[in-house]
Amino acid sequence: MIDKTSSPTTTPIDPVEFSETLTLWQKTHGRNDLPWQQDVTPYRVLVSELMLQQTQVATVIPYFERWLQHFPTVVALADASEDEVMTQWQGLGYYSRARNLHKAAKFVVQEMNGQLPDNIDELREVPGVGPYTAGAISAFAFNKPAALVDGNVKRLFSRYFGIEGDISSAKTNRTIWSYAEKYTPKADNRRYAQALLDLGATICTPRSPDCQRCPIKTSCNAYATNRTQVLPEKKAKKKIPTRHGYFLLDLSDEGVMLTQRSGDGIWPRLWCLPEVLEPLEKAHLHGSFKHVFSHYKLEALVFSQPVAQGGVRIPLEQLDNYGLPTPIRKYLNTLRT
Repeated sequence: MIDKTSSPTTTPIDPVEFSETLTLWQKTHGRNDLPWQQDVTPYRVLVSELMLQQTQVATVIPYFERWLQHFPTVVALADASEDEVMTQWQGLGYYSRARNLHKAAKFVVQEMNGQLPDNIDELREVPGVGPYTAGAISAFAFNKPAALVDGNVKRLFSRYFGIEGDISSAKTNRTIWSYAEKYTPKADNRRYAQALLDLGATICTPRSPDCQRCPIKTSCNAYATNRTQVLPEKKAKKKIPTRHGYFLLDLSDEGVMLTQRSGDGIWPRLWCLPEVLEPLEKAHLHGSFKHVFSHYKLEALVFSQPVAQGGVRIPLEQLDNYGLPTPIRKYLNTLRT
């Protein structure tokens, strides 16, 4: 264990002491009651890891719990329709993750006898499973030694080891993965991996890290050199552009006309108000809405206009049975009040 009264140093502790310190800290201070940590199965880990990509834990929890109610096993998910899958995912964003999860379930059932493997190389064959997810499944589902690097680990290692350079660059990524592999313990990797994620998410946060409560602060390079606000280094963010969208509202006593979007672009395969390329000059403007994506802002106008063909009329009271983009659902919900 580290002598917490000693002066800060830029020299990292060895891998064994590092893992022992973090696992001991995690037992007392880490997150141990998350729903995917209970009744652990490879399938539950797969679902949670894909949901947690680019989404915070607090947001994921209710989605994860509802998902397991509808698709309790990998077989149940594989047998589900795309509409059922997208309906349960709606509102979580980054919809390619839902399609990847559906493809993964079908692949596991058809090619792996319904069982996710415990081998990293075989896990990488599953659609949607990259290096991090394969490591997470190996660590959390099977408690096997496997390095894993996500945003939390990148930030933690960048500060702890004093890794300079753009955090998103391939060179920096290789450096961080090399440390992750070197410092992965041979046993009890489940708790160690969770400790890394917990330390990054709750202590070594992007802004205002709580260094005084960090169990490895005295050997942290960034802490010793007063660079916790400098590392990790990032490229300057570009200004997010604004785009305009134009949608049609065809509403009658029988319901609202919706169309299912293609598998490409935003909101793939979700049901949506019909979209047109330009505003309709002679149509009545019904309303507007705004929505922020990761790479642009959408400012949308909604016109009252009959839809001649290509749509399906859905009663307003049945909208909950369909997968809709969050801003479209919010807009239509105002019509039900």
